[in-house]
Amino acid sequence: MAKVLFINPVVREEDVPRHVPYGIALLSAIAMEKGHLVQVFDANGWRAGDDVLAQVLDADDWEVIALGGITTAYGSIRKIVRAARAHCPNAVIVLGGGVITSLPKEMMTWLPEVDVGCIGEGFVTWPEILATIDTGSHDFSKVLGTISRGEGDRLVITAARPLIHDLDSLPYPAWDLFPLEEVYFPNSAALFSEEGMLASRRLDINMSYGCSMICRYCYHLGISGDMRYETAEDGEITGVSFDRPGQYDRTIRYHSPDYVVRLVKHLHDKYQVNFITFLDENLMTMDQASGRTWLRDICGKWHENGLAPKFHEDGSWDGICWAGTSHATLCTPGILKMMRAAGCAHLVYGYESFAPHVMKLIGKGATPTTNIRSFFATLESGIRPVPNQIIGFPNEDFQSIRLNMEAWTKLGIVVKPHFATPYPGSEWFTVYRPAIEAQYGGNLEAFILDLGDATKITATISHNFNAVELLGLRDMMLNFDYRHLDEYERIWRRNHGVAGNAPSTLYQDPADDVVGSVAATKV
Repeated sequence: MAKVLFINPVVREEDVPRHVPYGIALLSAIAMEKGHLVQVFDANGWRAGDDVLAQVLDADDWEVIALGGITTAYGSIRKIVRAARAHCPNAVIVLGGGVITSLPKEMMTWLPEVDVGCIGEGFVTWPEILATIDTGSHDFSKVLGTISRGEGDRLVITAARPLIHDLDSLPYPAWDLFPLEEVYFPNSAALFSEEGMLASRRLDINMSYGCSMICRYCYHLGISGDMRYETAEDGEITGVSFDRPGQYDRTIRYHSPDYVVRLVKHLHDKYQVNFITFLDENLMTMDQASGRTWLRDICGKWHENGLAPKFHEDGSWDGICWAGTSHATLCTPGILKMMRAAGCAHLVYGYESFAPHVMKLIGKGATPTTNIRSFFATLESGIRPVPNQIIGFPNEDFQSIRLNMEAWTKLGIVVKPHFATPYPGSEWFTVYRPAIEAQYGGNLEAFILDLGDATKITATISHNFNAVELLGLRDMMLNFDYRHLDEYERIWRRNHGVAGNAPSTLYQDPADDVVGSVAATKV
C-alpha cells in the first residue's frame, strides 16, 4: 500500500486559517479505508514557511504526494510541487480540486512536476489512482476522470468520472490528521452573529454538492453535472468546458438527514464541538429539491439527538449552534423559524445587487423585492442575515450603484462589496477569456497568480468601468458620497459621449461581439 503525503496549500494569507480543508480530510479517510498510510502536512494551518516544508518532504520516503484546492491557491501549489519534485524525485505527484479541474491542460503545462491530475469529483478516482500506483505503474490512461502524461509528455485526458449518488456511503473526514487544538479551534470565532463570535470549538461540514442556480459568476467544477468533455474528430478528448450561455446542466445531491445529524453528533461527542458551519453552496436549493422535507428532518433530528443549544445567562450554551447559506427566493418564514429553534445562528445571503437589470443578467432568479423580504424575514426569525454583494458586473452602471446605496438605507446596513471576478470554470470566464488574457498581456497564468477571494480587484469584466473606477466607486458607496458620485457621472458621460438623460451604460451583450472592445479598454 502507498505511503501518501497530503499537503494542504496556503490560501487567504491575509486571514488566519479558519477552515479544515474538507476535501483533503475526506480523501484522506477514503485512502486510509483502502489501507494506505496517510500523513497530512497542513501548510495553510501551520503557516510555517519553506524550511519546514522541506523538512516534511525529507521526513520519509513518500511514494505519493497529493495536494489540491481552489484556483486562488495556485501560487502556493506551484511552490509546493516544485519543492516536492526537488526533494522527492521518485514520488508520484497528484493534483486535484478546482485548481486543475477548471484548467486541466493549462495546469499540467504550467506545473510539469505534476504526474496526474484528478478532474472533477475524486471520491472514486483518487483510490483508483492509488491502486494503479500500487501496481508499480504510472499509466493512468485507464483511470476515468484523470489527466496524465503519455508518451513524449503528451497530455492524456480520460473520459469523465460519473458522479456518485449515494453520498451517505462516504466515510467521515479524517479530522484527526489536522491541528484542531493548535490552529482551528482557537480560530473558531466568526463575526457574523453573537453565537458565531462566541464559538470556541467550530468545525465545518458539507451536506450537499451542487446548486440549481445558473449564476454566471459562479463555478461548480464538475460536481454538479455542469462539466462537458470536448473531443476531436477522431474521438480523442481534447479538453473540458463548463457553463456556456444557454447550456446548463445541474445534478443535485445531498446527504440524508440521518447521516448529517449522526456526523454532527460524532463531532460533538468526540471533539466537544459547539458550532458547525455548513459549507454547502445553498441549503435552500437542497430543501426545495427534497420537497421541503430535508431541513425539516435535519432540524427535527437535531432536537431528537440533544444537539439543539440550551443557552446560559453568560451567552454560552450546551449543544451545537450552526450556520450556513440561504437564498432570497427559496427561504420561507416557517423554515427560518424552524431552523432558529434548532440552533441556526446566521445565514449568508448572496444578494449580489439590488439593481433589477443587474440581477436579471446574473441569472440567480432573485429580485430586489425578494432580497429585502428575505432579509427582514430572517431577522424576524431570530437568525442574523449576512448579506454579500458584488460590484463590477458586465452591465454595472451609475444607476445600479445608487440602487445599492438606497437599499442599504432601507435595510439599515452597509455592505463592502466584493468585485465581480471571472474565476475559471464560471460562465463569465468562458465568455470573457480573451478580455481577461488581454488585461494580463496575454499571460493567463499571471491572472491565475493574481486571483484572490474577490476582495482584491483583478481582471474586470465591466463594460463601463475599469479597475480604478470600480475601486473609487466602491469607496463612494461605502461613504454614501452622492456628491462625488454625481460629479463623476457627469465626467464619465462627457468622456464617453453619453447624453445626460440617457441610461448610464455602454453595456451590450457579449454575443454582440463587444468582448474585444472590452479587453481593449482594460489594457
